[in-house]
Amino acid sequence: MAGRTTERTDLDLAAVRAFVTAAEERQFGIAAAELRISQQAVSKRIAKLEAQLGVALFDRVATGVALTAAGARLLPHARSLLAVAETAVAAVGAVPRPLRVAVQGERQGATEQMQYYLEHNPGSDTEIVISSVSVTARDMVIHGRADAAFARPHGGPCPLPPEIAAAPAYVDPAHLLVGRGHRLAGRSAVTLAELGAMTVWIPGAGIASEWADFYRELSDFCGVTVDTTPRDRTAAPKPDGIAAMVTRIAASDTLATISSDHFRNPWHPHIRRVPIVDPTPAYPHALLWSTTNPHPGLPPLVDHFRTTYNRDIAAGCWLPAADRELFEV
Repeated sequence: MAGRTTERTDLDLAAVRAFVTAAEERQFGIAAAELRISQQAVSKRIAKLEAQLGVALFDRVATGVALTAAGARLLPHARSLLAVAETAVAAVGAVPRPLRVAVQGERQGATEQMQYYLEHNPGSDTEIVISSVSVTARDMVIHGRADAAFARPHGGPCPLPPEIAAAPAYVDPAHLLVGRGHRLAGRSAVTLAELGAMTVWIPGAGIASEWADFYRELSDFCGVTVDTTPRDRTAAPKPDGIAAMVTRIAASDTLATISSDHFRNPWHPHIRRVPIVDPTPAYPHALLWSTTNPHPGLPPLVDHFRTTYNRDIAAGCWLPAADRELFEV
């Protein structure tokens, strides 16, 4: 008599971990923050798990998500899978794991840079992790929570430890964002000297950070006044503050902010983008990593960004003096 064949389902532990975290937190957004990945990544991992199992694991509710009956049955087994995996890793010692690369946010150009790297290096076992203003990309690599990070190597509350290496990744040229009623809305460009007579609204620069120091140094160089006052009466910008900020600027005939070419701002029909020239300020993004980190995925990543660094653009830009040697400007 022929034996019965059972179809095997190989579960992805990253998807299982996303499922367990979402079940415990009951919101995909909170689960994403806990896992330090994007909310979209959490949704994709859970969707993959649901497709493999052929069942829905969550229902949408007013407060977030709730387990379906199938999800409730899976949860204890999923927790057991993760526990077994952790035990296995501990038993064998150093086991290859994904390379974790931190970016400051999903809107940053570094996210697209990493997506390009992954598309052209399909064998790379690499995860993109999202940092925040409270735990920055620099913090994550300094404290070993990421293997590499995109960040400015100078400035900030504390200098980088000596074991943290830096390679230029890309410079990001700046431009003005204004509403259609602003006096500069119809201009093809504004010079850095003209910018020096203006006030720009950058609430994020009120946080002690390497990017706040960048704008302070730009102000010292050209005279521009940087207004860091939050307009929502909170101590700092909210996670969704970019959209609110763009909406406010679009409706104003006086507000302006500095953005950059590789930063993905929310689209608005009344926003106008005005290049800054003679010279163009540019934010220096380096790839940071610890020289004590033996992860095999680091050398090819570093080599990639050394090769693709847009040095030709940097040559015509203004950068803070501290960054010019590394970025060879």
